[in-house]
Amino acid sequence: MAKELKELTNRDENYSQWYNDLVVKAGLAEYSAVRGCMVIKPYGYAIWENMHDALDKMFKDTGHENAYFPLFIPKSFFSREASHVEGFAKECAVVTHYRLMNDPDGKGVVVDPDAKLEEELIVRPTSETIIWNTYKGWIHSYRDLPILVNQWANVVRWEMRTRLFLRTAEFLWQEGHTAHETRQEAYDETVKMIGVYRDFAEKFMGVPVVIGRKTANERFAGAEETLTIEALMQDGKALQSGTSHFLGQNFARAFDVQFTNRSNELDYVWASSWGVSTRLIGALIMAHSDNNGLVLPPRLAPLHAVLIPIYKGEEERVAASARLQELAGELRARGLKVKIDDRDNVRSGFKFAEYELKGVPVRLALGPRDMAAGTIELARRDTLTKEIVPQEGLAERVAGLMDEIQNSIFERALAYRDEHITKVDSWDEFVRVLDEKGGFVSAHWDGTTETELAIKEATKATIRCIPLSGADVPAGLGEAAAEIPAGLGGEDEPGACVMTGKPSERRVLFARSY
Repeated sequence: MAKELKELTNRDENYSQWYNDLVVKAGLAEYSAVRGCMVIKPYGYAIWENMHDALDKMFKDTGHENAYFPLFIPKSFFSREASHVEGFAKECAVVTHYRLMNDPDGKGVVVDPDAKLEEELIVRPTSETIIWNTYKGWIHSYRDLPILVNQWANVVRWEMRTRLFLRTAEFLWQEGHTAHETRQEAYDETVKMIGVYRDFAEKFMGVPVVIGRKTANERFAGAEETLTIEALMQDGKALQSGTSHFLGQNFARAFDVQFTNRSNELDYVWASSWGVSTRLIGALIMAHSDNNGLVLPPRLAPLHAVLIPIYKGEEERVAASARLQELAGELRARGLKVKIDDRDNVRSGFKFAEYELKGVPVRLALGPRDMAAGTIELARRDTLTKEIVPQEGLAERVAGLMDEIQNSIFERALAYRDEHITKVDSWDEFVRVLDEKGGFVSAHWDGTTETELAIKEATKATIRCIPLSGADVPAGLGEAAAEIPAGLGGEDEPGACVMTGKPSERRVLFARSY
């Protein structure tokens, strides 16, 4: 393991390679035989399960239910909402045939030319179309509303340049799809769910985020408004970590989903959709980890503590293992997930390095001197500090450390994020900060897509969001946005666009991103 750690690329020398090394060496995932797709290994999947369980509870606590819809979507469905098909057309995997046959020339199997589908099927890149076609049969009256449905699923977006967890051709996610009686109710849902994502990112992942609106150019295909949470990684690049979309009546009109309202008139249903994916595991890694390996927040870590016996000879091994079993029982009684590693085919130093690499929050080592003194060595992964503590009261001490470590990880990420938000007012300063400092650049923009694209072309920086403050109310969408916790730089502040010099009403956040 010492050799393995030496092969972990230094984070400061090559951040991209460090990330790839860490994902593979920590046993989170690996590339598969299918180009652009990954195998999520048990340790990585355990992190996703913890994310799933926490989010699923948050969704159900806000009134949502889980359902499941088909993986395949008829091609004609995508033609019904013009901006939606335009947004996803280049990423779609298409099923054209339904049968294979033996090659007449004896060269394995080939597609049976007589098994062509009458209509091609799209492997879902997102499920708005199939779900709204389904909702047409569910919704007839205002009494059928709202529908608050979430789906846990996999999706396919045919990416050419992939990176484990961050961008793969197939990935896991959840997608919420809700139907409402009024515009205000649908927008309130959009706001509520971006708030849920923010709470999850900050309270479970330990990752501070900025909440805001996407520009028209960056908006979800088919949405009237997209709200986003944007996180900052340790290399100064931003990562979109969750989105919630106000769909208006676009999909209801596309699929003719009407209902009889309270005035006994026909109206189209109002909608929202929202989702996060296994990309969050990438965010977790890049926001916290270091040159020794993963640093995992306790609320999402597969293990809270690992217990390792230190011994010479069978008698000491048996005694240490027996005591660790007792201590593990006390820790589990506190709701902690623990493991005793008493393997006798690797050295204790190998084990220490392995669990440091895997980011286990606490390591406990028990040797002969500790047995005699009633003590144990406790090492924290977040600070890399060690101390000798009493065995008595250990469970209470370790349980208390979980919140301390969780908060420590968040505060460290928050300090980094806040140090890397820079206000600029000139083009030269804008480019210099992007090149030399990175992070979020708070700057004025004239509001046009032409300028937005020109800035991206010149610097590779995009507008991550138009930050929302507690007082910010998007035009025509009521007061629901006032419920959003204060963002950064969301207040009106007249100025001049950094590129064109044209008038600007407020600052937006730019960054280079994943």
